[in-house]
Amino acid sequence: MAAALLPAAAETLGTRAPVAFLYAPGTSTSLYLKDADKAFEPGSLVKVMTAAAVFEALSGGEVTPETTCKVSEHAWRTGGAPSRRATMFAAIKSEIPVMDLLRGLLIHNANDAAIVLAECLDGSEEAFAGRMNTLAASLGMNGSHFVNPTGYGTLENPDSKGEASRTTARDMAKLGQFILEKHWDYYPLFSEPEFTWNNIYQRNKNPLLGEIRELDGMGAGQAASGFSGLASVERNGRRVIAVVAGLSDEKTRLAAMKEVVEGAWDYFAVERIFAKGETVTEAKVFGGTASTVPLRTVSDVDVLLPRGGTLDYRLRVVYSGPLKAPVRMGTPSGEIQVLGNDGIVYRAPLETAGEVDEGSLEERALGAVSYYLFGWF
Repeated sequence: MAAALLPAAAETLGTRAPVAFLYAPGTSTSLYLKDADKAFEPGSLVKVMTAAAVFEALSGGEVTPETTCKVSEHAWRTGGAPSRRATMFAAIKSEIPVMDLLRGLLIHNANDAAIVLAECLDGSEEAFAGRMNTLAASLGMNGSHFVNPTGYGTLENPDSKGEASRTTARDMAKLGQFILEKHWDYYPLFSEPEFTWNNIYQRNKNPLLGEIRELDGMGAGQAASGFSGLASVERNGRRVIAVVAGLSDEKTRLAAMKEVVEGAWDYFAVERIFAKGETVTEAKVFGGTASTVPLRTVSDVDVLLPRGGTLDYRLRVVYSGPLKAPVRMGTPSGEIQVLGNDGIVYRAPLETAGEVDEGSLEERALGAVSYYLFGWF
């Protein structure tokens, strides 16, 4: 199908963040990309992946919220009070339920909670990092690699300058969408306002909470490559996931996150490109009583597109063809894509809107000659 122009904005979203990604999961639309596949060190933003791995263990029945985990000397010394880093002050050799450790992880940003959970599930930080990387691979987080559950330094020495975890803005948005879609029951943990453990009261340490209207998760990090953040915001029934990275300090990180999040409402509006069941194009058919079959949308194609203007968004239909007869009604057959300057920003499946029976021997022979001599265009 020939590319078609869609509306684009006279004014466009911009941010001071060197790395940024804005995604609307409800319409599967990538709204804004700025070096979205450039790797950065996430620091304690890694703990969002740590939480996701534990959520998976809970949903798979490996552990329950009541399962108790023992605090090892390593977890206490490396992530607890002696470390002088963020901690839930878990007592050495004590046993703590998984749900309380998750609260320590996500509310206190606690390193001891992250290590205890890792050791509880897999025996060591290193083994748990393998679990994290397996999950990342299954989610298509191709630019990510995790070395431990805390995000600090290396496995052997948290303060060393050796291998560190890495990720990308696009990958973190995929992780956020995964949690929202598959582990919604645990998502409220990200925004619980406070948690008391060992008689020590602490407010939620996510520096983005309460600073951006309707932001209800996920986390923030700091590393050698700068300050980063992953945010999920819902307003008036529309949710967006935003990621920024490479900022110089907390203040500029917050300002950049506001620029990206607010841009979703300032510069974009939902546009219906095609209604459910509407014919989009035709697909070539090989060896049938007809040479083409219509392709239609499986559902309404609602895309968040820039307000006003007239430039730079195009439509493209992609399918693996020609389709081989017989072709049945409702057969999944490719997808419609919306392309912007930075690549595909939206994709939705297509299916056949008609049937084509297998042709006679003569029709199939003619089709084969056409295919091998001229190809399909």
